[in-house]
Amino acid sequence: MRAYAALLRLRCLLLLQYRVAAFAGICTQVFFGLVRVMIFDGFFRSSSLAQPMSFAHTVTYIWLGQALLGMLPWNGDREVQDLIRTGNVSYELCRPVNLNGLWLSRCVALRSAPTALRAVPVILTASLLMPPEYRLAPPASAAAALAWALTTAGAVLLAAAITNLYSIALLWTISGEGIARLVPPFVALLGGMLIPLSFFPDWMQPLLRWLPFSGLMDVPFRLYLGQLGPGDLAGALAHQLGWAFGLALLGQWLISRGLKRVVVQGG
Repeated sequence: MRAYAALLRLRCLLLLQYRVAAFAGICTQVFFGLVRVMIFDGFFRSSSLAQPMSFAHTVTYIWLGQALLGMLPWNGDREVQDLIRTGNVSYELCRPVNLNGLWLSRCVALRSAPTALRAVPVILTASLLMPPEYRLAPPASAAAALAWALTTAGAVLLAAAITNLYSIALLWTISGEGIARLVPPFVALLGGMLIPLSFFPDWMQPLLRWLPFSGLMDVPFRLYLGQLGPGDLAGALAHQLGWAFGLALLGQWLISRGLKRVVVQGG
């Protein structure tokens, strides 16, 4: 575990150096967050029907999504993917650590460090500089804030487990672009990034809650808003960690299976 913790720390320090990219990402996320808020503003103004979320809650939900956008498993670890493509993954196999654990540690850093660099400025901008009706609201309570923090940590682990599968897929495919292009749309739609899951039809709600994607954004945000109470925290964490552990085991099985017939290309 010490080796994985050391790798995680070093990867986080490395990723925190990309400040110019972080600044560009902050500007982009604030801009598109404001655009999405205005779209939902038009939606609420044009409809007199009762909605599953208030406009104030929807605005806060959107800003939280923009702040934590980098946490979503949009892409894989480019360095690991390059190692597999060039054949230099053979050096990874010589390390006295579990390959799945090694790559998972890298994925946790990938999903957490860049997000932390962007999240605070986006939250401060949305809380202080937006018009009053477009501002990010504080957590519903101290208990809601704690529940949100804990489930956000669980979401990082879940996102890392999904991200790791992108790299493992390259043991069977040369480019690896297939799964990296197929999964992100499901992550954005079924995780609540594009539309809060509460706006989906009632008949879809059980499926949406069961799938792992709801644990990435929707559940932590609903805890933040107070739509889920402290009593729902244990179930939310069990859902996140259960899926994260299951996907990590799947990754271990796939790596074990792939290494039995691995052919190094290049090198």
